[in-house]
Amino acid sequence: MKIGILLYPTFGGSGVVATELGKELANRGYEVHFISYSIPARLDRFHKNIFFHEVAVTSYPLFDYIPYETILASKIVDIVLSQNLDILHAHYAIPHASAALMAKSILLEEGIHIPLVTTLHGTDITLVGRNLTYKPVVAYSINHSDAITTVSESLKKDTLATFKINKEIHVVPNFIEILPPSSLKSFKELIAPNNERILVHTSNFRKVKRVDDVVLTFHLVREKVPSKLVLIGDGPERDAVEALCRNLKLCDHVVFLGKQDAIHDLLSQCDLFLLPSETESFGLAALEAMANGVPVVSSNTGGIPEINKEGYSGYLLPVGDIEAMANKSIAILENDQILAKFKTQALEQAKLFSPQNAINAYCKIYNHLLNKETAPCTLS
Repeated sequence: MKIGILLYPTFGGSGVVATELGKELANRGYEVHFISYSIPARLDRFHKNIFFHEVAVTSYPLFDYIPYETILASKIVDIVLSQNLDILHAHYAIPHASAALMAKSILLEEGIHIPLVTTLHGTDITLVGRNLTYKPVVAYSINHSDAITTVSESLKKDTLATFKINKEIHVVPNFIEILPPSSLKSFKELIAPNNERILVHTSNFRKVKRVDDVVLTFHLVREKVPSKLVLIGDGPERDAVEALCRNLKLCDHVVFLGKQDAIHDLLSQCDLFLLPSETESFGLAALEAMANGVPVVSSNTGGIPEINKEGYSGYLLPVGDIEAMANKSIAILENDQILAKFKTQALEQAKLFSPQNAINAYCKIYNHLLNKETAPCTLS
């Protein structure tokens, strides 16, 4: 089977999941063709079954704004014809599913029908999809895809509440590969030379992530438990968060690492992950932390409760309840035995989200569409 994957190539959740999906499919012997404007960030090594096709974005005097969707559709047509793709998998409704639908129409003129699977990841529904400027196109892209998946039950409910959907939506949770424990010890020794606890947060530093709540929670934790805070990522709120650290006189205790590739090596040296987001359609960052044996104290919004198990892998608190978040963090961190127990349980919880389960589900959808079965596809 030859699969074309349309994705954002960035460090964001949808790009990470789409890339890891392609790598897992390639390991199973499928031929995977990534189509994007840049090589995916997680595509870090050669694989005989993986191919990358760059969407060349060139300027033209007539256009004030480059029509990327049109360029992408043309590229999809070219790759389907030249590589004889069997199926397309779009991650994000706009521009990937909408461009794929344009490509499908063009290919039908050539007598070629190629099925389209669209995976919705979150902001394409909760942010972009609710914008009246984009809403009709998002709805059209969903209803005219041959199969639709969401990464959580929460996002499925949001999609059905936001749009009039005329077909089944399958829930295929994101997945994580459990890697061997990192042997990197110098990071912990450098950050916490006096054996302080290390709290960590990773995100794109947008308002919805409430990174200021991370800092405020840490400020309260430090009053009870000697600790350091590591912030990984970058984005529009970083300056404000740095200013907050200065105001609270936390600069000697907070480390900003910016965007990082070797996230596994860093997370595995930490003790607690904070995720106070306003909303999360899934919460991949939390799952990555748990896969490294790091318990999670998080908000109880969106898809996070589907990942973080209350009192087992961590705790779930109302959005904005900084005091409660700090108290639960202290309860985990102040006792070595309790911390060790939560670390073990966080890892066990992460194992429920294995690549095998997700790949099996996607392959079942692919095969159902290619076999042109008329009965609805069931993943159970």
